[in-house]
Amino acid sequence: MAGRPAKPKPTKTLEQRLWDAADKLRGNQEPSEYKHVVLGLVFLKYISDRFEERRGSLESELLADGIKAERVVSFLEDRDEYTSQNIFWVPENARWGYVQSRAKLTTVGQDIDTAMDLIEKENPSVRGVLPRNYGRDGLDKRRLGELVDLIGGIGFTSTDDHGADDVLGRVYEYFLGQFAGKETGKDAGAFYTPRSVVKTLVEMLEPYKGRVYDPAAGSGGMFVQSADFVKAHGGKRTDISVYGQEYTDTTWKLAKMNLALRGIEADLGPRSADSFTEDLHPDLRADFIIANPPFNVSDWWDGQLADDPRWKYGTPPQGNANFGWVQHFIHHLSTKGTAGFVLANGSLSSKSGGEGEIRRKLVEADLVDCIVAMPEKLFFNTGIPVSLWFISKERHGNGHRERRGEVLFVDARKLGSLESRRLRVFDDADIARVADTYHSWRNRDGKFADVPGFAKAAKLDEIEKHDFVLTPGRYVGSIEPEADDEPIDERIERLTTELFSEFDRGRELEVEIRQRLGGLKP
Repeated sequence: MAGRPAKPKPTKTLEQRLWDAADKLRGNQEPSEYKHVVLGLVFLKYISDRFEERRGSLESELLADGIKAERVVSFLEDRDEYTSQNIFWVPENARWGYVQSRAKLTTVGQDIDTAMDLIEKENPSVRGVLPRNYGRDGLDKRRLGELVDLIGGIGFTSTDDHGADDVLGRVYEYFLGQFAGKETGKDAGAFYTPRSVVKTLVEMLEPYKGRVYDPAAGSGGMFVQSADFVKAHGGKRTDISVYGQEYTDTTWKLAKMNLALRGIEADLGPRSADSFTEDLHPDLRADFIIANPPFNVSDWWDGQLADDPRWKYGTPPQGNANFGWVQHFIHHLSTKGTAGFVLANGSLSSKSGGEGEIRRKLVEADLVDCIVAMPEKLFFNTGIPVSLWFISKERHGNGHRERRGEVLFVDARKLGSLESRRLRVFDDADIARVADTYHSWRNRDGKFADVPGFAKAAKLDEIEKHDFVLTPGRYVGSIEPEADDEPIDERIERLTTELFSEFDRGRELEVEIRQRLGGLKP
């Protein structure tokens, strides 16, 4: 009896194949360090490909115009012929062909460092940004050479695959996500907000035109998605002006590279800095704020913040930055601005340190537009569930219908699907369901209707009855509980893993508490 034909193995995408190969070459490098090695080389390959493509088309144009071949060479090395087309000027010893020719040499690391230096000197937008230290002793030069050859196989010109921007965007985005998933520790993946979360915020806010600001910019994903949104709706990337700030220096550099690769001009300030104590855009009033600030940060306070004018609705507790971020966003909104951001769910109900009072004042000031409860496991660095907050000024209209005295609550906890045991993602249909619900409520003639168990527009008096707790489940009502179909062995394994993780966290806290108490001794 003939056996069943074997199922064909799923074909891996270009970015999956590249990631698998790059990860094998990692050796003893920590993902947090290795991401700068890989992404720096992707950057170098992309700008070199674009340079060579422009060089080829320029040569053809010159010859077609009847310019003699001996004169063509001087034109091909004219820097302005490239920078006027928004293409990086790449010096000869920084071009990918030269770098790859050195891949088998023991000096390949120093050669890449030299290439990065040359590019920075010629292109002010990335000065002081590109990764260095490829020549360090701890980086295996054989593996580095193999990585150069691997990335040399990616084509970033308009005739490669699906076009330069598409391939670059896919590869860069995929690599950022994979590195975020590989990193471990308290701050793992903090530089990266998963694409489906970013896209949900952007699709709901619809930043067609104006100033877009993210004071916790990470690797710049909010800006990339905003620019893609504008482009997808027939606009130009220049329809939005981008402003941001990032606290961690290596992440600030990563954001600068990420945006430069995509031709997005952004003002991220002259350096990395703390948005609370060193606001690099003090006079900015943004039309849109899109952010994913770090959750529940406890060591954010500084004495100079005590009488800060941003605390219009109450001084945030020194042990939690959540409502410091919320009020920072409000402070930087224009008179018609709207903010969409991620916060840990504790922000919806906490009353510690005056948070409940601040939340009440925000609702009574008619600033809270919409709250979306999201499912757990959306982030690489934490499994805790989060919510999306939407704050809007001028809710008596602002281009939409009057929404004063009303807040939309959406319970999206059952949406999304598990990509792995650790990570849940929203697909386009999930995003559309949430965004369309918000738009049908917000827009004129949107024909919104409450959906039991999913969405409800609640009046101020109902919110007051709930003591200004903004957990959507309290308002949308319940639906029939679904059967729990998680296999018992998988549930036991999941719960055991979560329990052991809590044990580990408990031990870390014990050590920290002992150290702090020890420091109090006379």
